[in-house]
Amino acid sequence: MHPIFSSSTYIYNGMKRILFCFLLVATCLSSYAQPQAIVQEGEVGVAFGAAHYFGDLNNRTGIKNPQLTYGVFAKKQFGSYVALRVAGHFAKLGYADSLSKLPFQQLRNLDFQNKVWEVSVQGDFNFFKFIPGNPDYRFTPYVTLGVGIIKHNPYTYYEGIKYKLRPLGTEGQGQGNTFYSDQAYCFPLGMGVKYNLVKNLNLGFEVVYRYTNTDYLDDVSIIYQPTYVNSNGLDIAKKLHDRSAGQIKIDGDQRGFSQQKDHYVFAQCTLSFSISSYKCADPR
Repeated sequence: MHPIFSSSTYIYNGMKRILFCFLLVATCLSSYAQPQAIVQEGEVGVAFGAAHYFGDLNNRTGIKNPQLTYGVFAKKQFGSYVALRVAGHFAKLGYADSLSKLPFQQLRNLDFQNKVWEVSVQGDFNFFKFIPGNPDYRFTPYVTLGVGIIKHNPYTYYEGIKYKLRPLGTEGQGQGNTFYSDQAYCFPLGMGVKYNLVKNLNLGFEVVYRYTNTDYLDDVSIIYQPTYVNSNGLDIAKKLHDRSAGQIKIDGDQRGFSQQKDHYVFAQCTLSFSISSYKCADPR
């Protein structure tokens, strides 16, 4: 081959290689320069507010004795609208017949307090797209629902002394019957709103009702028994079974209503920190 043609071929191949490298670098730089989108991966936060009980002592007659509740939660976000939440809460519940305007309840004179520990898994569903750091998508209402498990132990004070009610068997438990469980299921259902304050910091408020499968958050469920014998032989159990000082005839009167389970509600403010990542925006 003539030397001139050999040199020309060498130069041509070299130019092709240089052009290919240039195009490769340009493509990489172009890809790197594409605008990046913020993607919300999830949230971690705290919640605090008020809890209220509804049951045999407070048959949805009003909110007269709110108690403290607080908790922590973590969320995994799936897109901009759906999240899975795992939460743990502590709540103090309590009520007394003395808060009622009904003469029978005032005569019945029962009361209780209960410390409730709850762990739940919930699904959160946003009404609007929510992207922390984006001023166009910084607010949304949402609904939440799920399932949880609670641990509780009702107690009361009598003549200044604290008594745990479950071991006393105030409704005849332990006399051929098992004591009611100190654990139960709850089913949270509610609504809330949240607002992105700055960057990844969010403020929210929610009201979530907790349905349960127990009627013993208040230690009250069945009607008064015609005869009452405590398996432990404790006189205090009889006194706490009937606190009307003998003014109720006992036989068949309504101490409780077993067909309706106890419930409670949380009204809480939430403060959370969003965990975000970045990805290249879709050029389309």
